Amino acid sequence: MSVGRVLSVASECVPLIKTGGLADVVGALPGALAPLGWEMRVLLPAYPGLLARLGEGAAEVWSDGDLFGGPARVMAGEVAGIAVLMLDAPHLYDRPGGPYSAGGLDHPDNAERFAALGWAAARIALEGLADGWRPDVVHAHDWQAGLAPAYLRYAGGGGWAGAPRSVMTIHNIAFQGWAEAAKLGALRLPYEQFHSDGLEYYGGLSTLKAGLVTADAITTVSPTYAEELMRPAFGMGLQGVIAARAGQMHGILNGIDDQVWDPANDPAIAPFSAGDPAGKIPNRLRLMEEFALHVPGPLAIVVSRLTDQKGIDLIPDALEDFIGAGGGLAVLGSGDPALEGAMRALETRYPGRVGVRIGYDEGLSHLMFAGADAVLVPSRFEPCGLTQMYGLRYGALPVVAATGGLADTVVNASPAALWQGAATGVVFHPADALGLQQALRRLTVLHADPEGWKAMVRRAMEQPLGWGASSAAYAALYAQLKG
Repeated sequence: MSVGRVLSVASECVPLIKTGGLADVVGALPGALAPLGWEMRVLLPAYPGLLARLGEGAAEVWSDGDLFGGPARVMAGEVAGIAVLMLDAPHLYDRPGGPYSAGGLDHPDNAERFAALGWAAARIALEGLADGWRPDVVHAHDWQAGLAPAYLRYAGGGGWAGAPRSVMTIHNIAFQGWAEAAKLGALRLPYEQFHSDGLEYYGGLSTLKAGLVTADAITTVSPTYAEELMRPAFGMGLQGVIAARAGQMHGILNGIDDQVWDPANDPAIAPFSAGDPAGKIPNRLRLMEEFALHVPGPLAIVVSRLTDQKGIDLIPDALEDFIGAGGGLAVLGSGDPALEGAMRALETRYPGRVGVRIGYDEGLSHLMFAGADAVLVPSRFEPCGLTQMYGLRYGALPVVAATGGLADTVVNASPAALWQGAATGVVFHPADALGLQQALRRLTVLHADPEGWKAMVRRAMEQPLGWGASSAAYAALYAQLKG
């Protein structure tokens, strides 16, 4: 029995388009909420090639003759069990490059492109679709959807009492959707709201801030990150805005798709489980062969964007003692050219002990988690993080910085946690090279105790990492907003 309807507004959604973890969350929520009675449809831009994924049964359910410079329509269909609404606006989305950039440069009209997404979401919420569907709640994700709550709030010159309520989720506050103040009118935003308590942001506009000041509720993707965002070190200029709305702030930890990430039924690996972990041995052998490694001690992996935010620059200065103690490292990722070069230099410096693959390969990433003893996630900040959860699920114990969702999901192997049989990884602070170096020393000591290590691996693999608790928290929030 249906409890309510939610319009999820986002720029990415697995399995259609993905550049980061946002897409995983947006793609997972509809299925996770359905058993709880919430019907969710996902509105996203029709980037090149996506409309064909809707199939022959797609139907036009909304249209606009002039959506920020050209005609647009919304096509409804289903992809991989997800009810999808695609905003087909060729003048905005049918172009080469990625969702946000081409040739290394942002699309110059990104403000208009994603304002259009928010505008369409608000009109759908207020007017409904041609098939009669209308949401009770609008759930906007990150800066790309930040104007959806704003358009809802400002509809009809000050808001309409019957408008659906809205939720704004911060997946990563580092990306804020900045635009020049001169675009205020072109973006169909009210001039009277251009002030410090409204849309104004350091002399310009931020679509993320617009969502934060107008949404009925704010969520972020872990409880610790919700607290961190109220501090200057993490709030990136928006800490005051978030602190002012602390009463509407909710930290809801992301989950992972525990059907896709299931070591007992993963076609990319030799199967194993918490109760029968022997399958990790052939996976380790395959992983070492893939990266041309010979590692007698703990084998660690990095599966990440290669950026300073992810702490990748800390690894070169932290690795020497770990390698000297018999450890090894396999790296899969891409990003900052300087950091790609630094990883290549490690491979040259430690032949047979460090292997590097620049790029991304989904199947290879599954093998890496399955074959590794540990996964390194030394992020300076991490809103939630999925990598450490994949590590827990596959018995690759996480070595993580004490921040955001990393701190919320990994139990540090402190003496107390080891005595209590609770430890699931190594957590270090501060996030610097010395901290990571010390964490790797602790990892080596733990690995040298076979029985203790096996107990930690089993404990890690038994952690509940799916969407059960998180989807219940979202459902409760939606119900509160719906009233």
